[in-house]
Amino acid sequence: MIEVLQNLQNVTKIPELKRRLLVTAGLLAAYRLGAHVPTPGVDAAALSRFFDSVQGTLLGLVDLFSGGNLRSLTVFALGIMPYISASIILQLLTVVVPALERLAKEGEAGRKKITQYTRYGTIVLSAFQSLFIAIGLESMDAGGVTLVPNKGWAFRLITMMTLTSGTALIMWLGEQISEKGIGNGISLIIFAGIVVRLPSALEGTYQLLRTGEMKPLALFGVIALMLAVTAAVIVMQEGQRKIQVQYAKRVVGRKVYGGQSTHIPLRINTAGVIPVIFASSLILFPATLARFVPTWWMQVVSDALSPGPLPRHGLYYILYMGFIIFFTYFYTAIIFNPNDLADNMKKYGGFIPGVRPGKKTAEYIDRVLTRITLPGAMFLALISVLPDFLIRAFNVPFYFGGTSLLIVVGVALDTVRQMESHLLMRHYEGFLRRRTKVRA
Repeated sequence: MIEVLQNLQNVTKIPELKRRLLVTAGLLAAYRLGAHVPTPGVDAAALSRFFDSVQGTLLGLVDLFSGGNLRSLTVFALGIMPYISASIILQLLTVVVPALERLAKEGEAGRKKITQYTRYGTIVLSAFQSLFIAIGLESMDAGGVTLVPNKGWAFRLITMMTLTSGTALIMWLGEQISEKGIGNGISLIIFAGIVVRLPSALEGTYQLLRTGEMKPLALFGVIALMLAVTAAVIVMQEGQRKIQVQYAKRVVGRKVYGGQSTHIPLRINTAGVIPVIFASSLILFPATLARFVPTWWMQVVSDALSPGPLPRHGLYYILYMGFIIFFTYFYTAIIFNPNDLADNMKKYGGFIPGVRPGKKTAEYIDRVLTRITLPGAMFLALISVLPDFLIRAFNVPFYFGGTSLLIVVGVALDTVRQMESHLLMRHYEGFLRRRTKVRA
């Protein structure tokens, strides 16, 4: 504990790191202020009741990523989801469109161009989504009370401009955090939207304890399970398979280059939380569609693909976990190309001991990556269905595990890692050790 306090004290001794932390905190505070600015023309009470009835649909997932802003339809109701969707679409197009693939290989200039395309895509997606949200709100009601008292194109245009502007502002805040703050700005915004629900969850747990609906022994069991699962997520997020690489010596003039040994770190969970998002969106789509197309056969499909007690809802869990495993392999194949890695190693004289350079190296890396991805994919699938079983077994009043836990742990680890890199650059010796002098 003393060492942790000493490390926190070191953070305040570095003006640049302290400034970055203050900038990050200020921009996140501005984001949370926007969560209290409502979009005009909507009955907030009726909208809240409506979202209570759609927690098991795609709208509930979008509300999770928006930090609850969609529930109250604030200016940040769309959250950062349009930006994430545009980024994923650009990544997929980079693989199939040769012009974008060449652009991605042009270094910093190419990345800036792709980032610009992502921004344009975010605005277009936000405009379409906000229009459909406005049209959908006009046709909905909660307990016989219409969500939009004054319908028409005036409400639709105002909603489009408000929500699109809010998404553009969130995108700008995220980029400013990444550039001038600490950590990944987009990830931190999602992190803030999830963590802000913690006080209400704690209050709900206290109310259950006070009324006797939840026993103290069950609470201790839940806390122990939370700690165990969080530790497992950290292990899986940080787990990697190191492939040794040897570089041959090269003589250029009077200098000798290469000859050193290094390694390629292949992560167990290369795809991160993206497979869970893809699988959740796909499995929840029928339940969402059933809200707008209330036919009997659509309701049957929706009931079959909704979470619930086993064995009646076993198909939901089988498909959900299967989709996560599939998308883990799919997205890993999209973002990691063994052929490019093998070509770059061969270009600079690198080789894996016992493996021939070129095609054989690419096949070896692909085989290793395929094997280590399987436990990562299965872990993602198990951790994603954990909340449903936890809620039913212990009557836990908050969403624990799955997408939320993976995002929170991943973002926290990445932010701490960046803070440590700043500390490391200013230490005379060691890394975050006690009684180590820090250069301001």
